[in-house]
Amino acid sequence: MDINAWFTLSVVVSCFFTMAFTRLATDVVLMVGVAIFLLTGVLSPTQALAGFSNEGVITVALLFIVSSGLKETGAINWITQSLFGQPRSHTHAQFRIMTPVAVMSALLNNTPIVAMLIPALNDWARKYQLSVSKIMLPLSYAAIVGGTCTLIGTSTNLVVDGLVRSETSYEGFGIFDLLWIGGPLVVITIIYILIVSRWLLPDRKPVIDYSDNARQYVTEMLVEPNSPLVGKSIEQAGLRHLPGAYLVEIEREERVLPAVSPKEVLQAKDRLVFAGVVDSMVDMQKIRGLTPATDQLFKLKSSRKERCLIEAVVSDTCPLVGKSIRDGRFRSYYSAAVIAVARNGEQIRKKIGDIVLRPGDTLLLETGLDFTDQHRNSKDFFLVSKIDNSTPPSHERAGVAVAILMLMVILVSFELLPMLVGALVAALLMIFTRCISANNARRSVDWAVIIVIAAAFGIGEAMKESGASEGMADWLLSVSTGEPYLALAVVFFATATLTAMITNNAAAVLMFPVAIAMAEHLQVSMLPFVIAIMVAASASFATPIGYQTNLMVFGPGGYHFKDFVIIGVPLTIIVGLVTVFLAPIVWPF
Repeated sequence: MDINAWFTLSVVVSCFFTMAFTRLATDVVLMVGVAIFLLTGVLSPTQALAGFSNEGVITVALLFIVSSGLKETGAINWITQSLFGQPRSHTHAQFRIMTPVAVMSALLNNTPIVAMLIPALNDWARKYQLSVSKIMLPLSYAAIVGGTCTLIGTSTNLVVDGLVRSETSYEGFGIFDLLWIGGPLVVITIIYILIVSRWLLPDRKPVIDYSDNARQYVTEMLVEPNSPLVGKSIEQAGLRHLPGAYLVEIEREERVLPAVSPKEVLQAKDRLVFAGVVDSMVDMQKIRGLTPATDQLFKLKSSRKERCLIEAVVSDTCPLVGKSIRDGRFRSYYSAAVIAVARNGEQIRKKIGDIVLRPGDTLLLETGLDFTDQHRNSKDFFLVSKIDNSTPPSHERAGVAVAILMLMVILVSFELLPMLVGALVAALLMIFTRCISANNARRSVDWAVIIVIAAAFGIGEAMKESGASEGMADWLLSVSTGEPYLALAVVFFATATLTAMITNNAAAVLMFPVAIAMAEHLQVSMLPFVIAIMVAASASFATPIGYQTNLMVFGPGGYHFKDFVIIGVPLTIIVGLVTVFLAPIVWPF
């Protein structure tokens, strides 16, 4: 390698160590690396910024909009509950996630699957008090390894198969040929995660105050007549283990059922009285089939998609102090509906409309998006605060959102549309069918993730332009001493190393001619080497930038760069050893 290649490699290694051993943001570190290559002439401005126009980057941005459409319609909660159920532990949760995700990723593109499930698992983890850092990385790993099972599971398999068909006389692989190697890898990966994640994965939970002195709201929820909860017990409906909340009583046909049993079966028009912290109140608004019991909610002029939840503390100068919420015509006076009331730890045994307001009462209001701006300086309230991500879901559009998702997956999986076009069509349909507003669609994109992916493309381009990637491949291959199994291992780990630094498809394309040449030199079949490249380029566990699903879970899981290194490097070695052992058995030398 020349000096330019060595310089590039030193910058890349420095970026890796900075991300692994400091708390600097990954997007900042990678953009600094791209800036260095730009300033030193390794990359031209066009090459440095090409990642921002790359199809993969734009696709991920569009998938954020699609997943937000699913979240805002409440479809996410339905999918999560029906797919994952109620976990008994973190290990059980990981198994419930990884098994179906691996199967789906074998048959469908894994990127939209991960995009869809990230917000779903966030809500699921909060509901059952799970650590998101214990489940997000297993989600990505299951999607990655599931893609190795079939020819259509990942784009890398299709790219390498195309190279085999065009560059050799081999007719190519069948859609399920790779299951012989991918199936065992899925089983091994799941077992590995279930065993070691309790020690190697961090335990990072959001800080939510469930203590006795937390502000406790009281709210009433109505079981709608056509609710899917009708006929289910409290436990089956998922209302028993609400984090930070509990069911106080049920009012049914003017009868009150206190100390409700978890086996009590819900009926239409049941009024459920809950007590709990504000996060639980927000979660309850998202449960399909439950709606706030106040009739004032439906008299607001704006649609529910244009509303949010507000916390407001009543002041002693509020004109409605001393009046009940109903008699004071709170909804008409403030264009807001009272959803819940908290009063200094006191449990209020009245219907929401009958509660007489006192100074210091904290009200949870459903109102228009401009309420905070209008009343921030009002003397009627001591404090007005908007609750993030509190827009009530539009459950009536959940079916539409799921249909759009399935349409995208089918069109892409059967190659009727490219992934970019499929994601674009789905995102536009989400907006046009009002599953998500245009403003929320813009806000749903995680720009930090987009910057990281785009910068990773710039880093990969610098590796190729400087000759550093080719030099690494040549040096690693020189380690082989003519032993086929050793050569196969070198090909696998050389490809895996390149995949950790550049994109998986680029690593596969770069290593393909080298692997073919090595097979010819050793006078053995090229097929085990081709399989090694497919698996190594797809099964990228060691770094977050090696595969886009790793990047997608990086932020939501609260991970650091070193978290992937700690758990991913051993898994990469295990997968490599299994591949080197099995590939020549299925496809002999």
